[in-house]
Amino acid sequence: MFSKILIANRGEIAVRVVRTCRELGVATVAVHSDVDARARHVALADEAVHLPGVAPAETYLNVEAILEAAGARGAEAIHPGYGFLSERAAAAEAVNAAGLVWVGPPPQAIRAVGDKLEARRLAESAGVASVPGTLQPVSGPEDVMAFGREHGYPVAIKATGGGGGRGLKVATSPEGVIQALGSAIREAEAYFGQGAVYLERYLSAPKHLEVQILAARAGEAMWLGARDCSLQRRHQKLVEETPPPRFAERVEEMGAAAVAVANACGYVNAGTVEFLMDTADGRFYFLEVNARLQVEHTITEEVLGIDLVAAQLRIAAGEDPGLSEGIPDPRGHAIECRINAEDPSRSFLPRPGRLRRYREPGGPGIRVDSGFAEGDDIPRAYDSLIAKLVVWGPNREDARRRAIRALDEFEVEGVPTTIPAHRVLLENPAFVDGSYSTATVEGGALDVLTRPTIAPATGTPPPALLDVAGTAVRLWHPAIAGAVSASGSGPSSVGQGAVVAPMHGTILQVLVAEGETVEAGDPVAVLEAMKMETHVAAGASGAVSAVHVGVGSIVEAGEVIAVIG
Repeated sequence: MFSKILIANRGEIAVRVVRTCRELGVATVAVHSDVDARARHVALADEAVHLPGVAPAETYLNVEAILEAAGARGAEAIHPGYGFLSERAAAAEAVNAAGLVWVGPPPQAIRAVGDKLEARRLAESAGVASVPGTLQPVSGPEDVMAFGREHGYPVAIKATGGGGGRGLKVATSPEGVIQALGSAIREAEAYFGQGAVYLERYLSAPKHLEVQILAARAGEAMWLGARDCSLQRRHQKLVEETPPPRFAERVEEMGAAAVAVANACGYVNAGTVEFLMDTADGRFYFLEVNARLQVEHTITEEVLGIDLVAAQLRIAAGEDPGLSEGIPDPRGHAIECRINAEDPSRSFLPRPGRLRRYREPGGPGIRVDSGFAEGDDIPRAYDSLIAKLVVWGPNREDARRRAIRALDEFEVEGVPTTIPAHRVLLENPAFVDGSYSTATVEGGALDVLTRPTIAPATGTPPPALLDVAGTAVRLWHPAIAGAVSASGSGPSSVGQGAVVAPMHGTILQVLVAEGETVEAGDPVAVLEAMKMETHVAAGASGAVSAVHVGVGSIVEAGEVIAVIG
């Protein structure tokens, strides 16, 4: 086993890796940006190296700086966590070239599955069907429209180098093609360094299932169960559970398909093979391979009683991953809720800020993976994940009820969070019976959060439930009372006709010009913040009298972008 490793990441996953290393007797080196100097992962690691700057390109994506830090502190290996460098073959090659060990799949495997078109070809060569789509990059809007005429709408436009829902946009009609294509290309360029995209037939309401794989050596992949991660917003996961509540009879077949794909690319270490399942006929289709540890690896650990990070480190060190006696039989059921600094009453708008109060739940079967503590700031520069609530129960219903209890105990003040969304979703009939799909959230399951509520007129809300007007649903939580009383997701305004930025961010695109006439609800600009795109809309109809920003402008929350009338 290594004596010391460097963790090229931040937040809860960096904390997660530090803790496993400590149990294995491995010293850790953390890296941190300017705004993460007092972060939990820095405090827990044995050593820390400052990466000057804030932007990911200057810090957590700066391979040269990370290699220099590893060399200076005598680290033997680098664990990339997930996100940032984790699926970049060039980063893995640079680590290996520096004489260090990359804790993850080999560069050639990352490259083979990192290009989604190549991954589709790979899956088909292994006898695993993919969602019907193109095998060449899109050259322009006419390609999308031609595909739509042949296969029908909606059409999924996906980054060839994408993953985790990034660089994925959906055109629901010919009229939406140009906007969806442009947005997908911009996001692909921002997150993956190149804007190539391809097309797939968009399944309107499938199950999104994924298989955990682990391989000690190339050609020896094994699968460690499946997870259902169909509850999503903007193609980003909200809730995951294992084992999947439906289609149990197809899981073994899906596991075999995942192993076939992994072995076809010479995969080593931990990873995930993702599938879409058509709920109408139970057929499943290969979607992609995530060549890294998944955010939701925690629930697989809970039902199998294993440590996947420890297995990763052992494999990278040339040791047995700890499963020589076979894969443990799964026990019970586990659910993960991603607690993000987002306002679910306003279309999950990211809202960074300071955690004025932070209290994690506890008790039997409760695990919280977090990178933050009370008083910490949620930085604008990175994603909005605060913590992962992981709950285990002897059966699915017990796990569901335990998760609800834990959500009620979870106290976060200072920023809105996804807690109210989780609370509603876990009570939703489609979740209770397991029939939910990727369309459940956008299909109205959370409409209750955007309706007016009956809230206390003054003072601090008492420890009671708020009645949500017009439903059988009652919600309350000290951290979410403000969120559930919000009236909708319309744009804020300062003065009549002013269209303002809903939060700090960077203007990616200005969609109107002075003198142009717009209708209420028309998009005015595209804002990027906390790794998400937000369309800022006009609040009233009229002529645009002023535009105060340009592409690349940095705006603060409440800053006027344009004036209508």
